[in-house]
Amino acid sequence: MQRIRSLKTGWRLLKSSCEGVSKQVNIPLATSRSYTHCPPQGPNSFGLLFDIDGVLVRGRTPIPAAKQCFRNLVDSNGKYKMPVVFVTNAGNCMRQTKAEHLSHLLDVEVSPDQVMLSHSPLRMFTQFHKMRVLVSGQGPVEEVAHNLGFQDVVTIDMLREAYPLLDVVDHNRRPKDSIPPTKGLPPIDAVILFGEPIRWETNLQLIVDVLLTNGNPDNNWSSVRYPHIPVLACNMDLLWMAEAKNPRFGHGMFLVCLESLYKKVTGNDLKYEALIGKPSVVTYNYAELLIKQQAEALGWTTPVKRLYAIGDNPMADIYGANLYNHYLQAARRTKAQMQAKAGGAETVDDTLKMTSTELGGASGAYGVEEDLPEGCSSILVCTGVYSRDQEELPSDPTQTVTEQHIFHGHRDFRFDPTLTQPSFVVQDVKEAVELIFEQEGWPLD
Repeated sequence: MQRIRSLKTGWRLLKSSCEGVSKQVNIPLATSRSYTHCPPQGPNSFGLLFDIDGVLVRGRTPIPAAKQCFRNLVDSNGKYKMPVVFVTNAGNCMRQTKAEHLSHLLDVEVSPDQVMLSHSPLRMFTQFHKMRVLVSGQGPVEEVAHNLGFQDVVTIDMLREAYPLLDVVDHNRRPKDSIPPTKGLPPIDAVILFGEPIRWETNLQLIVDVLLTNGNPDNNWSSVRYPHIPVLACNMDLLWMAEAKNPRFGHGMFLVCLESLYKKVTGNDLKYEALIGKPSVVTYNYAELLIKQQAEALGWTTPVKRLYAIGDNPMADIYGANLYNHYLQAARRTKAQMQAKAGGAETVDDTLKMTSTELGGASGAYGVEEDLPEGCSSILVCTGVYSRDQEELPSDPTQTVTEQHIFHGHRDFRFDPTLTQPSFVVQDVKEAVELIFEQEGWPLD
């Protein structure tokens, strides 16, 4: 798996460019966002990571508690008191569009530098930016890809037009009368899966065609060429919560279909170059960079010490926040061991071992930066995928809230029930914010 050389590289990239902002204008992200310029109260330096679907909204309908809680996050002038980032596994739009949508729903200003979509970390995967990439998803996927830095982008529709005989499941879309000529395209170097597409049968067929022909659908299928060209996938959510009473299929379900088809046809496992979005560590690495930049805009001179991640999905939000917390603890232990070793002391390697998939493209070695947060706490709300209507809320919040019998996580992630255990369980996002303020000793206005 390709790795990010260093989070410092990502920090430089983050400061120099932004999705949805003209590349000709080099504007620091935080200049478009207003903050109350005051240092944290003593050691109480923290940042907030909000999931969106199931926490703040259900589809297009805001959760009532969301508007109420955000009144405590801004001052009388609407300026944020602490760093706030919205971390969602959605990825079918631009950050500017999502920010405008949230601003309307929450009655507070949300700017693009506060929004992190599932595909946002792809900006740091520069080794793929000059490759010819096939993109799958819905919404303005071509525009999204270009804004992330990809220079040569092919959509599924472009591939259909170039090879008109490939998409034949829907009889109404088959060529009529004469067979149209194949236009052909230069070979595709990599596949990027942004999110669930609209026509699953078309996307599944053409993606498998590309993987089995080494990027050139004019060729015959060949499972001998294995492993296949790189595949990068964003958003592993099997389920998500909209207005319906029950969860809806997410991009994770599309990945299950693609993996099953590839395995059925070739006998081999589909390989991912990177899995991005919650719960992978690289997503939280990137979110922490955004938090850090906002802290600088606030005028905070001490590093952010704690992160609080609020979500509704035990397998995505809670698992991811807890995995990142383990990563932070491992980084602290690594740093302590390096210091002890430099002093001549014997050390024992007791750091948590993470798979390359869980790191999701993050640095292969645990970071030892001076300003990494001390930890990340996970807070589970009961207004989305996890609900009192479907699961009984434990009377003791320390009891495990897990999917004990059915694992909804991605195939390449290990099932560790302890990672789906939240630090706190509350009814809604308003209670979550009140709990955080109490933990940090901040007054509620």
